[in-house]
Amino acid sequence: MGTHANGNAKANTETPRLWLLIPCAGSGSRAGAPGPKQYQTIAGKAMVLHTLQTFAAVGRLHCIALVVAAGDHFFDQHPGAFKVLPCGGATRAASVTNGLIALKEQGALDADWVLVHDAARCLVSPAQVNALIDACLGDAVGGLLALPLADTLKQAVAGRVQDTLARTDKWLAQTPQMFRLGLLLEALQRCGDQVTDEASAIEAMGLQPLLVAASAHNFKVTYAEDFALAEALLLARAST
Repeated sequence: MGTHANGNAKANTETPRLWLLIPCAGSGSRAGAPGPKQYQTIAGKAMVLHTLQTFAAVGRLHCIALVVAAGDHFFDQHPGAFKVLPCGGATRAASVTNGLIALKEQGALDADWVLVHDAARCLVSPAQVNALIDACLGDAVGGLLALPLADTLKQAVAGRVQDTLARTDKWLAQTPQMFRLGLLLEALQRCGDQVTDEASAIEAMGLQPLLVAASAHNFKVTYAEDFALAEALLLARAST
């Protein structure tokens, strides 16, 4: 893709389109659920439907697309104003890579922006998404929602503390993560399937994604106990 500007430069672009890509092909094994966790019922409906509801309220998105595993027919019973791309891979990075290629086949351009979001971050708010978009549209690299680390960070060996790490300038990465489609696709294809988020692939190209402060409520529902917390927060939000 040629040379890239540094993280402090401003991108010289016309108004691009914004695409949302949600990898939705995971098995949910860590949650201990009988099936994919994104389809487990929480606060009255499947978790991923809460996620989609948030993004439906973000009016600037050109297209919302979900990457599902081949043979996944969940959305046949839950149609909506989104595209379902049956090109999920064995890893998150593979699913995102396949999804980006599919978006290009749908007419997305390399210069367009793509927001990649975890289906299991069902508590992200439209305000947080819009804050990320506002921060990144004028940036040459793009960025991600993240949370400054508040807790003391320990490094362990065999279940015992080996060291205490300084928490200054440490952030917990969240999603969405927003980058140019062409740049992100190139970065993921260079890195392969081992990266666990899009920003890591961008960093491997020597670029510095922008950190946009978000909320602790935007956590990823991962383990069984996370469901109760997420449900309580969703119900509280619905009652206000």
